[in-house]
Amino acid sequence: MEDDEPLNTTEDTTTTTNNNNNNNNNKEALETEVAPALISAHPAHHSVAVAVGCELRVFDLRESGPVTLGANSNEAFNHKESIRAIRYGAKGKILVSAGDDKVVKIWATDPWRCLYSVATEKKVSAVAISDNGQFVCYADKFGTVWVVELDEFVENQVLVQKKGSPLLSHYCSIITSLEFSPDGQFIITADRDFKIRVSVFPKKPLNGAHEIQSYCLGHTEFVSCLAFVYNQDCPQGYLVSGSGDATVRLWDYASGLLLHTCDVGSQVGNQEANGSESNHYAVTDLCTSSDGSSICVAVQSVPGILLLSSYLSAKTLSVIRVVSITGEDFIPTSLGTSLTSDFLWMVMGVSNLPGFNASSLARVRLITDLTKHNSGAGDNHYNILEDKQVPCGEQLLQHLQGSLSIDKDVFSAAAEAVKTSMRNLLIKKQYSSERREFRKRGRNDKKGKRSPKKF
Repeated sequence: MEDDEPLNTTEDTTTTTNNNNNNNNNKEALETEVAPALISAHPAHHSVAVAVGCELRVFDLRESGPVTLGANSNEAFNHKESIRAIRYGAKGKILVSAGDDKVVKIWATDPWRCLYSVATEKKVSAVAISDNGQFVCYADKFGTVWVVELDEFVENQVLVQKKGSPLLSHYCSIITSLEFSPDGQFIITADRDFKIRVSVFPKKPLNGAHEIQSYCLGHTEFVSCLAFVYNQDCPQGYLVSGSGDATVRLWDYASGLLLHTCDVGSQVGNQEANGSESNHYAVTDLCTSSDGSSICVAVQSVPGILLLSSYLSAKTLSVIRVVSITGEDFIPTSLGTSLTSDFLWMVMGVSNLPGFNASSLARVRLITDLTKHNSGAGDNHYNILEDKQVPCGEQLLQHLQGSLSIDKDVFSAAAEAVKTSMRNLLIKKQYSSERREFRKRGRNDKKGKRSPKKF
């Protein structure tokens, strides 16, 4: 019995529904072991990192070679369960990784070494790093955000054990995304209960964040991802959110005002004949270009990405096109960009794929020249790179993917597994009264505690 899932109090009314829910819950428990692959690019394009299962793979683009993490791959530096979040800091000096083993690892990137290990109480679902690199925040599956203050790095620093301090909390709802505003004034949290909360990031965050600036409310399904669009003319920027309701929304986050809603589901719906489920076109990830002109969106079941244009002066979004990747069943599970290149890094992959020998699967693809639509370059200016055109070529792919050749049937199975895994993670489960009581009795944090004496 897991202690990392908040209890749901929705009542069921019939015995038939109760039985169905119990069967579904057992099935879901088996499926949630599948974890989607993640990718993150260094802001100055010095390196790129891929996480698949418990493996963190980093490739140095300047040295054209793989990075060895930790001291000769010592187990103390490695994750033991699936990684659920990876992120570079804004200046690229650190990388943070965290996940199901309830450990947050903070890595220095020059030279690569693990600086801090933070033990957490619950499984981690999202991470964020303050712009000055002084604070690392991480969110857990019980809706709490924690903060760690980093000390100054010293040469040959040994691994330091840290403990997080509670910053803020959503009430028993999995936090799906965590972002700092461009000016560092706010920290934004999104959850699977459709909410986006904007909190003032305090001067002394270890004492907690007690001031809520606004709520951005309007999504009708889980909020899966957040990002900011900004440029020189609009340095404070606007918030962009993606959701299971198949929309991307633009917000004035300081006031909580919804500026524009872009229905991406209707754009891909014409290309899919079987898209009747409301979550079939769930937005799974998004990232923005360095000039704030473009937003790249990954959508469940879409082999490629949606390219959106953001007009900050008009405060609107519009779909430019669907960039399709033909020739293989490539449905991205994570996207990444850097500030100094026009590369869009994409990865598709899963860990613990049931029914196959491969313990993990990852496939990396790149697209370039996505921002040229603003220069009147025409409709087909983007470039989907072949494997031999990827920076550092086969050596990079071999390290980040683990293999250069992947069977087509495995690709198809991976796509279905990722879809099911995300649905199980983010869509709220409905429990009967009987099932709810059973879960309460089996919670790990209740075991070993004696009932209070009655007088």
